[in-house]
Amino acid sequence: MSHLDQTEIESKPNRENDAMSAVKKFIATAGRFFRGNPAGIIGATLVSTVIIACLAAPLLTDKDPNRRVARGHQPPSAELWFGSTRAGKDVFSQVLYGGRVSLVVAFSAALTTTILALLVGVTSGYMGGKVDEVMMAVTNIFLVLPQLPLLIILAAFLGEVGPLIIALIIGFTSWPWGARVMRSQTLVLRRKEFITSAEVMGESKWRIIVIEIIPNLISLVAGMFIGTALYAIGMQVTLEFLGLGDASVVSWGTMLYWAQATAALYVGAWWDFIIPGLFVATVGGGLALLNMSIDQVSNPKLRTGSYIKIWKRMKAEVDAKRK
Repeated sequence: MSHLDQTEIESKPNRENDAMSAVKKFIATAGRFFRGNPAGIIGATLVSTVIIACLAAPLLTDKDPNRRVARGHQPPSAELWFGSTRAGKDVFSQVLYGGRVSLVVAFSAALTTTILALLVGVTSGYMGGKVDEVMMAVTNIFLVLPQLPLLIILAAFLGEVGPLIIALIIGFTSWPWGARVMRSQTLVLRRKEFITSAEVMGESKWRIIVIEIIPNLISLVAGMFIGTALYAIGMQVTLEFLGLGDASVVSWGTMLYWAQATAALYVGAWWDFIIPGLFVATVGGGLALLNMSIDQVSNPKLRTGSYIKIWKRMKAEVDAKRK
């Protein structure tokens, strides 16, 4: 056996141990986050339940969301759990498959916004000087633009935009406020001793940003991502409900659009309107609770209930170890 093969065999257990350690560390971190944190538990349960149901749509229903399967506006029954639309399509299959589209739009827009805000805010705050002035000037221009009218104008100008375009429009217009927050926190971190030490040791600016600063902004990044996802799902539903999206694509927004267009509430077909609205409200409420729980964990002044007792006990243990 060659030396290379022997080295590869010896390194394989090390990689497996590293992977197991990472998994255990993630589980421990998640346990600390959810322990004594009912808002986080409820929010994560609501959001994960809807996500799992949407991902498992082919297992939960065999009906095509785009095909007519019954007469128009059939009420919920054993065969049609959530009834049918005016066009005779199954509401249950539509709300699951449509949820995939709406959730992808929300999380894609949130990811785009978070990345842009992080890049602009951290770079501006740490670099300073002309870089800071130029970046903040651009950020301030975007901040003063009225966002909802801007979204409506862009969507109307582009015509019946698909989910991808909606995600990009929301993502590229929602980053300025997050960039300002990231910049302010970076300015605080910039004065810390560990940043000064890294600069004295000759570390490059980009390495300091990536290795030293960004890991200390994780709670802000997570809160921004979830908050933007909540905003994005509301904006996507709003744009499509107003008829500015592609009505041929099944999503929660287009379901509400067609329910309004066919006067579902007026003819008593409440399920055609209420069901997608409940799914939007469930995901929105879950994201709001998760965002609230992240604020409580990251900001000691916001900690309430049983979590404050756990935090005080953990803080006392850390202080005891330091002594």
